[in-house]
Amino acid sequence: ICDTDIISVPTSMEQEEVASIMEKYDLFVVPVVDSLNRLKGRITIDDVVDVIREEAEKDFQMQAGISQDVDTNDSVIHHTLARLPWLFVGLAGGILSSRVIGVFEGDIAKNVSLTLFLPLLAAMGGNVGVQSSSIIVQSIANGSLKLSSIWVKVLREFLAGLLIAVTCSLLLFIYNFISGQDMRLTMAVSVSLFSIIVFAAVFGTFVPIILNKFNIDPAIATGPFVTTTNDIVNSLLYFSIARMLLG
Repeated sequence: ICDTDIISVPTSMEQEEVASIMEKYDLFVVPVVDSLNRLKGRITIDDVVDVIREEAEKDFQMQAGISQDVDTNDSVIHHTLARLPWLFVGLAGGILSSRVIGVFEGDIAKNVSLTLFLPLLAAMGGNVGVQSSSIIVQSIANGSLKLSSIWVKVLREFLAGLLIAVTCSLLLFIYNFISGQDMRLTMAVSVSLFSIIVFAAVFGTFVPIILNKFNIDPAIATGPFVTTTNDIVNSLLYFSIARMLLG
């Protein structure tokens, strides 16, 4: 007596794919077969739990900009080498961002108050970008991001970014208005925040999708890469808008 309508996995399948299949069909055990469909063994739910935990730890470290597997018991040298690569990227991005700010040095000299809002704009852009990319990375990891749904998710993130941008820029405008800031500066900061949040939402959505298309782990997109790029673009947007509105 046998059941021919079964779900099985080939010996060549990656462990992450096996975990995804077992999660999708709520399986406690899945048979493993070779190219001739001969039974070679089985994978049980306890094996999959270990795989899921390992992948979650790996993604969490990559999101934080740690390029290698590290453990608290590893040597200081190993910890350093695992963390330095993305810190170099952040350092290079910071230098480039400072060069962008330097281009607008004359504008800053005329209105020093522009610098007061740089940390706020950088933080908001970085946070929104990381949030958007994290949602897409999660969709890729659980297999819910299909070719037919990519543009739906992009549109959804864009609309969410618009709503967040309108809400946050309006609140910032009200705060600056109440605190007695110059009206032109208030407008410049609010419009900049709106533009920065919308850009960050769209950029944070596209980067994991593009990396995944080129078979690069999209988890790296949610760390320093998105934040560093946002810092550079944020500075450019902010001072360009301020120059137009303040003259």
